[in-house]
Amino acid sequence: MKDHIISKTKEIALELTSVLSVVNTIGEIAVSEKVYNILKEMKYFKNNEKDLKYISVLNDKLGRKSVMATIRGQKNNSNKTVVLIGHTDTVGISDYGSLKDYANKPFELTEKLKEIELPKEVKADLESGKYLFGRGLLDMKTGVAVLLSLIEDISNNIEEFEGNLIFAAVCDEEANSNGMLSVVPELVKLKEKEKFEYQAILDTDYITSEYDGDENRYIYIGTVGKIMPTFLVVGKETHVGESFKGLDPNEISSELIRKINLNVDFCDVTEGEVSLPPISLRQRDLKTEYSCQIANKSITMFSVATQSSTPDQVMEKMIKAADECFNITIDKLNKEYNSFCKLNGRQFVDLPWKSRVLSYDELYSKVNQEVTNLEEKVNEYIQTLLKDETIDQVDRSLKIVNFVHDLWSDRNPVVIVYFTPPYYPHIYVEGKTDKEKKLLDAVSNAVDTTKTEYKLVYKKFFPYISDLSYGAAPKDIMIVKALKENLPGFGTSYSIPIENMQQLDLPVLNIGAYGKDAHKFTERLEEKYSFEVVPELVYKTIINLL
Repeated sequence: MKDHIISKTKEIALELTSVLSVVNTIGEIAVSEKVYNILKEMKYFKNNEKDLKYISVLNDKLGRKSVMATIRGQKNNSNKTVVLIGHTDTVGISDYGSLKDYANKPFELTEKLKEIELPKEVKADLESGKYLFGRGLLDMKTGVAVLLSLIEDISNNIEEFEGNLIFAAVCDEEANSNGMLSVVPELVKLKEKEKFEYQAILDTDYITSEYDGDENRYIYIGTVGKIMPTFLVVGKETHVGESFKGLDPNEISSELIRKINLNVDFCDVTEGEVSLPPISLRQRDLKTEYSCQIANKSITMFSVATQSSTPDQVMEKMIKAADECFNITIDKLNKEYNSFCKLNGRQFVDLPWKSRVLSYDELYSKVNQEVTNLEEKVNEYIQTLLKDETIDQVDRSLKIVNFVHDLWSDRNPVVIVYFTPPYYPHIYVEGKTDKEKKLLDAVSNAVDTTKTEYKLVYKKFFPYISDLSYGAAPKDIMIVKALKENLPGFGTSYSIPIENMQQLDLPVLNIGAYGKDAHKFTERLEEKYSFEVVPELVYKTIINLL
């Protein structure tokens, strides 16, 4: 890679890292302005001011904004265009403790870390001199710096550049992806207005080792998705002195954890690559006070990574799992009750419980048959929830499901399965379309022609949840229906621009800076690969696509 690009990338990476831009703080605005000003000073944008703009996050109480820049090549007037993205926000810095004042000062932090006790691997990396430490330097301001330095180099010779680039520096990736969700409709508008022929979306989010001793440097073509199946378990309340007359929802929730949590049977296996198994994100009952009554309801939520499973398939698997867990609980309770009766010399009679599992869509249909103007009532309730800023979208979804269930005349035990937002589609680049084949060839050529000491390996799915997921969306009507009808408040309390995502329908890839311990106070960047190899791989891939 050209020396000036290497040095410029490092310079910009450090400059961006110096701006503390923790997600959901005003620091996100400051870093967006920093990116905007870096671009504004480039010769190309001095001559083409209209090609640089902010994209505001809709209805954002902080007034956050992303930056969008368009670079139009002058050679042969090609409409082919590559979309480049990178996020400028970071996670928080509370994990730095007494070192938090140095969290965004890589050189000072690197020195300060020499004064404290560190894990063996971290200490070895620190002493090697190959790594720089700092919040966001790895995840992912170096990736953004790579794109900015390449944009400057390309735009300085714009008359020799064939094709176009659109760069979006987005906010809020570490929370709800509101930056990318605001940018997607703008990409569609630009595509239609300028007749751009989008080829792919290229992200430069960080990469790291996938296992202990892993020395590979990965390029990911495609991305995993995420969906969060959630179980509202409705039991039967009772006094603790009459315990066998009730059904504890926590008992069923516990079985759900045992059945689903980290169970590899729920993994997707695609071309030899395996998604992470589901992991629980929340489990609690909904009882708000202490009393001698057992809980009536509980909630259990999982994060499920997908490579091939669609929302309708995930729902089917989760309903089946919930039914199994319900029956296991009933069998266990009958066994314990039988033993209790024998100890007391009483006659045993089977407990009255029967397994019953409904999707949110099925619950809604049943309640709709009983309640007049249900949709209007639910929408009014959602508007009330939206006015309360202390309620996040996860709790809003739960409250909506609970509200609908409370309108139902049936008070018998039931498990209701629904999806909690946010939803991230997976994108599987199979090589079936011309664009997919072209992307696979572009990456293959970039890897084959890059001389480096590192072992470069390309894989099918970027394994971390990212904004790449919003470059496409399922088109099957039944898949989309299963998502919308089982995600409470879809289109009102939560929405994603599915139609715009379907219009983009782009293959995606990630070529990122390498380091370790993202989201830890030992977050660190390996300089040589990140500043020297990554810009070359990104540049070659762009040129190959165009």
